[in-house]
Amino acid sequence: MTTTETLTDRYVDAAMRTVPDDQRSDLAAELRGSIDDQIEARIAEGAAPDDAERAVLTDLGDPDVLAAGYTGRQLHLIGPRYYLDWWRLLKLLLWIVLPCAAFGVALGQILSGATVGETIGSAVVAVLTAALHVAFWTTLVFVVLERTGHETMDAGPWTPDRLPEPRQRGAGLGDMIASIAFLLIMAGVVLWDHFIGLVPTEPGLPFLAEGLWPWWILALFVVMALEAVLAIAVYGVGRWTWPLAVANGILNLLIAVPALWLLGTGRLINPEFFPTIIEGSDGPVVQNIIAAIVGFVIVAVAIWDTTDAALKAARTARATRA
Repeated sequence: MTTTETLTDRYVDAAMRTVPDDQRSDLAAELRGSIDDQIEARIAEGAAPDDAERAVLTDLGDPDVLAAGYTGRQLHLIGPRYYLDWWRLLKLLLWIVLPCAAFGVALGQILSGATVGETIGSAVVAVLTAALHVAFWTTLVFVVLERTGHETMDAGPWTPDRLPEPRQRGAGLGDMIASIAFLLIMAGVVLWDHFIGLVPTEPGLPFLAEGLWPWWILALFVVMALEAVLAIAVYGVGRWTWPLAVANGILNLLIAVPALWLLGTGRLINPEFFPTIIEGSDGPVVQNIIAAIVGFVIVAVAIWDTTDAALKAARTARATRA
């Protein structure tokens, strides 16, 4: 057996390993004939037999890829036909499942008497585990659908009617007014809670702990004033920029981090509030449940607002470069 025959046989054998038995002999003969024809053509052009054979096999490439082309076998996990459906569903599930997992685990840890560090650690582990499971099982479902030839939720051929609505920049006059109005309302709620109380049947009973006055509340009002200045700055510039988005993130941290610390140390919510308004209730249990909900809302709002500003700044940067 010559060297040329040996290399050709090795290539054909490698290519036929993944071909079904009922197609193997025909495809092997077809491939071998194609290789021989190309080798003869190169020899006719003056190439040495060994060089011609090696050049032909090199041009043919990986025998497994060649075999996949013969049989129509897919060499990707999720192809272009299913990719967008998979990506949209995966993002939707992550947005739904991860916050629910974090909230559920955090609430369970708080009710069991875990420390702040243990609660955060358990929530982080739960989020990572949930993300892994969501990604794995969603991908597995689409792999099965693709390999079995089933249709997905595709709505048919794309038309201009499926174009999304234009995204708002979040820097208009209405956005500035809404932001400042929200801050004023929140300041009013804090003052009302302290001087009058939020429960009509229990006048003077505050929801926020009395120990927050005056310095913690004053610090909160200062940060809220800075938030108002930021809203005016965004309106003045006419768009979100990276410096403004970074400033927004810093202000969110200035509110969220102290609030979470006060919440974790039991200094944010008045400990007499729930036992007073809910007669016969287990005060510490109710307090822990509400604390978990409030903490989750604080984190969610801070992350959402920071991310939203960053995305708007990124779109502005891309539009500027374009």
